[in-house]
Amino acid sequence: MNRQTVTEVFQSYVENYDLEGTKIKIKVNHTYRVAGLSEVIAQSLQLEQEDVDLAWLIGMLHDIGRFEQLRRFDTFHDAESVDHAKLAVKILFEDGLIRHFLSEVKYDAIIQDAVQYHSAYRIPEEMDARTRQFCDIIRDADKVDIFRVNAETPLEEIYNIPAEEFYTSTITPEVLEAYEQGDTVLRSLKKTAMDYVVGHISLRNGLVYQKSRELVSEQGYLQKMLDFPTRNPETKKQLEQIRQQIH
Repeated sequence: MNRQTVTEVFQSYVENYDLEGTKIKIKVNHTYRVAGLSEVIAQSLQLEQEDVDLAWLIGMLHDIGRFEQLRRFDTFHDAESVDHAKLAVKILFEDGLIRHFLSEVKYDAIIQDAVQYHSAYRIPEEMDARTRQFCDIIRDADKVDIFRVNAETPLEEIYNIPAEEFYTSTITPEVLEAYEQGDTVLRSLKKTAMDYVVGHISLRNGLVYQKSRELVSEQGYLQKMLDFPTRNPETKKQLEQIRQQIH
């Protein structure tokens, strides 16, 4: 694998989209950070360099479907548009883009599964241990950077929801219950703007590796999300419940 080639192909691919658009910029920057985080997590597991490189590559490829999703639908919401992970698999393996990134085929099965399941609620139980490890690495790296994205980017730009709704809405009881049970929150449970905030806070519950939890703690973005400046008294109480559970 040649990292320079991978980077150049990725840059060439995203040039087909509006690089001045806010959402495109978010995903380009997110891709580079997730690749770097995947490398750090893989190194913490003391993997061989070949596998560290593979983890980095999966990070570079995991959101390739987002760009076409944004071009077609101008949203990150899969339920309202298309499953971006499945679209990425189609672009990479059905349309053949993978061969521009990598000439070897021996990694294809692992890459395909890791990309396809990086945003799934659960990984299939029957998956072999080696493939599962790469899925866990990309899923953790993705979650770690999502905390940063949500803390630094105006939420209305991410969710296509008016900003005022984030400051005034409450958290749906089912969403709060799912969080308190130690689960990540299903998309189908989210009904209010604040449900999306808590849904992303809940990604902490799904982290697999100790290094990932350390990265979240070091970055401080989770705490920033917990300190969301809601103007709704009920939501303030709900966020305090979540803070206490995390602490």
